[in-house]
Amino acid sequence: MTTKDLVGYLGPRGTHSEDVCSCYYPQDQWLSKPYSTIYACIRATAKGDVAECIVPIENSLEGSVNITLDTLAHEVNLSIVKEIVWPIRHHLLTKSLGTDIQTIVSHPQALAQCRHYLTHHYPHAKIEAVDSTAQAAHIVFDGAKNYAAIANLTASKIYDMNIVASNIQDHPHNCTRFVILKAKSATYREGYWKTSIVCRIKGDKPGSLFQLLQELVRNNVNLVRIESRPARTELGEYIFFMDMEGSVAEAHVLKAITALESKSLWFKNLGSYIVCKENVKV
Repeated sequence: MTTKDLVGYLGPRGTHSEDVCSCYYPQDQWLSKPYSTIYACIRATAKGDVAECIVPIENSLEGSVNITLDTLAHEVNLSIVKEIVWPIRHHLLTKSLGTDIQTIVSHPQALAQCRHYLTHHYPHAKIEAVDSTAQAAHIVFDGAKNYAAIANLTASKIYDMNIVASNIQDHPHNCTRFVILKAKSATYREGYWKTSIVCRIKGDKPGSLFQLLQELVRNNVNLVRIESRPARTELGEYIFFMDMEGSVAEAHVLKAITALESKSLWFKNLGSYIVCKENVKV
């Protein structure tokens, strides 16, 4: 295997990111490499240590994954080449039957996505956050006394864990947007495409953002998401992430993007990419 055959994901083994990776990267063609943090995974791709990576960017219950947005905006020049909408199912795991659960451990996003369940069923349990759901399963597997983990079915099988409760997420349609990042842009083909940009506008006059968004209306481009993040310049200054339908390979989208860039103080095109939705048992 060479660097061009390597794909990075948030590890260790047993994460939702690994599930996505296993689905889209056949083991006979790719070698997957786990990283301990999303930041490390993205940076490895930017440095060329891996050809591409899979990282979460937004969850339907808890919103954006800020470390992904901020790293893409400020620290690397990578393109989003594919979006994968992946169903997220959480399970409460213990090492053995009859465990007196006093501490529940998982990734912060997983804990937040199961907040109502935990409040109702384990109101007195201590909640402990770690870097991944798989790490949480490993901690319980290693014998942490009176511990339970929130993780997926893959982790339960890897560590031969007891499933106390299944599908404990607070909403049955919980899903996460994962994006595949690489140095080169995606090649256009038929399908449902989106384009993502990030920009900073001159916001000292009323209607500055409205004037920017008017360019999308003029060019018949549908905005599907907008979000602000600190600009990292000074307090009160922001950048805007925008997702819109279509690809820059389409003339009206390219015209809109060009107009947005001309009206921005700072602008970055994060890429045009095809969207895939999965309906798998996880």
